[in-house]
Amino acid sequence: MNTFRTDPLLKPFRLKHLALRNRIMSTSHACGLGDADHMPGEAYQAYHVAKARGGLALTMFGGSSYVSTDSKWAGGQLSVSTDAVIPYLQQFSERVHAEGAALMIQVTHLGRRAETNTQSWMPTLAPSPIRERGHRSIPRQINRQEIERIVRDFGRAAFRCKEGGLDGLEVMTHGHLIGQFLSPDTNKRADEFGGSAENRARFGLMVMEEIRKRVGDDFIVGMRYAIDEGIEGGQDFDDCLAILKLFEERGLVDFVNANYGRLDTELALVVDCMPGMQERQAPWLSKAAAFKREIGLPVFHAAKINDIATARHAIRDGLLDMVAMTRAHIADPNIVAKIMRGEEDRIRPCVGAVHCMSENRPTCLHNPATGRERFWPQVIEPTTGPVHKVVVVGGGPAGLEAARISAERGHRVVLFEAASTMGGQLRLAETASWRRDVRGIIEWREDELARLGVDTRLNIYAEADDILTEAPDVVIVATGGIPDFDLIEGGDLCTSAWDVLGRTAQVGDHVLVYDGTGRHTAPTVAEFLARTGKQVRFYMVDDVPAKELAYGERVVWKKRLAEESISAVGDHSLVSVGRAGNGLVATLVSDLTGTESRLEVADVIVENGSQPVDGLFEALRAGAVNHGQLDLDSFAEGRPQSYPQSGGYMLFRIGDAAGSRNVQAAMFDALRLCCRL
Repeated sequence: MNTFRTDPLLKPFRLKHLALRNRIMSTSHACGLGDADHMPGEAYQAYHVAKARGGLALTMFGGSSYVSTDSKWAGGQLSVSTDAVIPYLQQFSERVHAEGAALMIQVTHLGRRAETNTQSWMPTLAPSPIRERGHRSIPRQINRQEIERIVRDFGRAAFRCKEGGLDGLEVMTHGHLIGQFLSPDTNKRADEFGGSAENRARFGLMVMEEIRKRVGDDFIVGMRYAIDEGIEGGQDFDDCLAILKLFEERGLVDFVNANYGRLDTELALVVDCMPGMQERQAPWLSKAAAFKREIGLPVFHAAKINDIATARHAIRDGLLDMVAMTRAHIADPNIVAKIMRGEEDRIRPCVGAVHCMSENRPTCLHNPATGRERFWPQVIEPTTGPVHKVVVVGGGPAGLEAARISAERGHRVVLFEAASTMGGQLRLAETASWRRDVRGIIEWREDELARLGVDTRLNIYAEADDILTEAPDVVIVATGGIPDFDLIEGGDLCTSAWDVLGRTAQVGDHVLVYDGTGRHTAPTVAEFLARTGKQVRFYMVDDVPAKELAYGERVVWKKRLAEESISAVGDHSLVSVGRAGNGLVATLVSDLTGTESRLEVADVIVENGSQPVDGLFEALRAGAVNHGQLDLDSFAEGRPQSYPQSGGYMLFRIGDAAGSRNVQAAMFDALRLCCRL
């Protein structure tokens, strides 16, 4: 068991006058919870308060909070460009401070990373008129008057942050307007703002001097800063170091939050800045440590440091002053509390799925309470009502989570699983070359069920009599689904992607993989087969692979398919499959032109979603006091279902047994149903 005296992660750190209670923090990110006026309202605050309550020392917020009206995205930002933000910041600060944590914000001007067709519909500005690929704007070259106006905007925004009671702020330079001036890749100017390191730093120095003038020396000001852009023609390590020293020598910076790489493409974001499951652990930690050795400022760093062993190494060996576990806190905001209780092994793992990025932000693939703290608890409290006998059928994600939460509530739980192992179809994800870490979702729950004493019974295909013998008060059917070929003529000739990945089906050398969902399964099986030497044709109903996924997953699949020389043909519907000699012929129709194509292959592998396995549910409905019906309004709004005091069992179905969706939906079903049980 670690203690305050021996665990380096729990040792306090002093940042100027600010006493931080340990060495663990969460960095600024666009969590998507701002209200309609781009203010940090209740949902936004509750999300960060949960992390503060969980014990970290510092939570930073406001990823890319804008200081000017021409620095906006379509969503996800906060505004610090108006005094209206001050009361929100004051309330926010008070709430986080009451939990013993410090609170800081990130402020910025996006420059060419802004979007022109949103909010104020303003043109974008940049040091040079070079297009930003990620956000697609074509900027005009900023002039001296605009530079001076934005410098003033930074100063006024910083003053609002101080008035709001925050402990400090960081200025986002990396890839944003200041960083665009710093990098030779985006700054081609021939005036006093371009060319030499001193000239490229001039705008950033003006900004930081204005901020210091407005907030004074007693307010903490740092920089989110690239320590190496990692691209030809950009800033290398030495250039980044030389420029940072210009800020350090003037006393303008109190800490450096070290980033690596570039931000202007989706692939760069999930490889460099926010590495996903496909990247190695803590890929830029040694770079950040090397930078720290060359400067006299505290260094913070976040980039796939999602396990305690790596975080502890970073602090123990002096590589960092504060270690940022941002996505790890999305998975489990109670990391520090668990370390302090000697329950490090109970930390819910971040598996690097990047579900928390893009449209899903900030929800975690297997922690649906994150981002929904106003209505759903991060910590499951024991029931104050009657203790129920709960029978869960199915050991996939939905069933495991239902069993875990029910047991946390104090109910007596029995879990039936037909297979010899838990996990259901999620186990197939491990077949993908880069998604093996998803096993952590299953393994964590297996450990939790063992700790909670849940009666788990494997290799039992439970039928109605098996369930009724248990005399249940509540039955939760989480039996998942089966592949859906019903809408395809000749669907009985097709092979399920599940069977291929589960090694229960053998296929020929020339195959068609058809993706009708845009999820992980079809590209997983296509990659798997290509790596075993098969010739793969990949057709899909969508216009891009993996369209239903977050961009951080989608872009990785685009890369993986390209690496295997698999061409993804979009906007096609598979309408029929028939026999052709010893093989099959698949008929596909272009959804754009109506043109029909016939492909002769050895096998047709289809991913078209699933239909619920509902035999057990239907067999139990007649005897259930609620006839298997869910009170949808209560379910959606976080109220408990109405349970009878006696006289029978309630019956529910969740996850794919209720409808073909994804892991996060299965987890959310379980949370909504069982946390009020």
